[in-house]
Amino acid sequence: MRKIAGFVIADILKNKIVLVYTVLLATFAWSVFSLEDNTAKGVLSLLNIVLLTVPLVSVIFANIYMYNSSEFIELLVSQPIKRSTIWTGIFAGLVFAMNMAFLVGIGIPVLIFVPDITGLIIILTGILITTIFISIAILCSILSRDKARGIGLAIIIWLFLTLIYDGLVLFFMFQFSDYPIEKGMVIVSALNPIDLARIMVLLQVDVSALMGYTGAVFKQIFGTASGLTVSFGLMVLWIIIPFLISLRKFKNKDL
Repeated sequence: MRKIAGFVIADILKNKIVLVYTVLLATFAWSVFSLEDNTAKGVLSLLNIVLLTVPLVSVIFANIYMYNSSEFIELLVSQPIKRSTIWTGIFAGLVFAMNMAFLVGIGIPVLIFVPDITGLIIILTGILITTIFISIAILCSILSRDKARGIGLAIIIWLFLTLIYDGLVLFFMFQFSDYPIEKGMVIVSALNPIDLARIMVLLQVDVSALMGYTGAVFKQIFGTASGLTVSFGLMVLWIIIPFLISLRKFKNKDL
């Protein structure tokens, strides 16, 4: 597995798209913190990149990489190597390489300008978001042999989790605004990894007061150490479940 992961890492780190992605992240992060005197405002600006651009690039790049590596995967399958080893090695290589790009692009500037728990939370959420969308991407690639359908499915899932889901939550909130739905809102938000990441970072920069009573409920639940642990646990589930489904499909797939 290590050799397969190492080959994937070396292959991806030489990819010009990943290099450009790293440079763009670094340029934006350094610009944000250099222009803003208040690091909290810098973190909020950076949060939009972490929640929108990072998952989009991760899901599309990983999806395309899986389709372009189909011949390499078939070659590995023809060798006396377990399919679970092949799949896990490719996934580990993708996760390591893309998170390296994220850490160099955003992690280093954040550690320099925000060397506290807020900086650590935004880095951890970025790593988890990257890994989650890579897990979703490889699931989409195994669900459809057609490259266009696979990429389209991955983009639809990204669109749903980042934009459509929030619209549905707002619709639900306005429709039932006369009822005590704050705890229901917390549960609904906890089902979306993007919302979880956003809430955890916003609570650290202490802008939950702007969210009214719902913000107080969020802070009461997610602002504690146990709340943070549960939040990270839910995000880890978003990694494990799509990966295990894709692994099961790959084991039974006729290549």
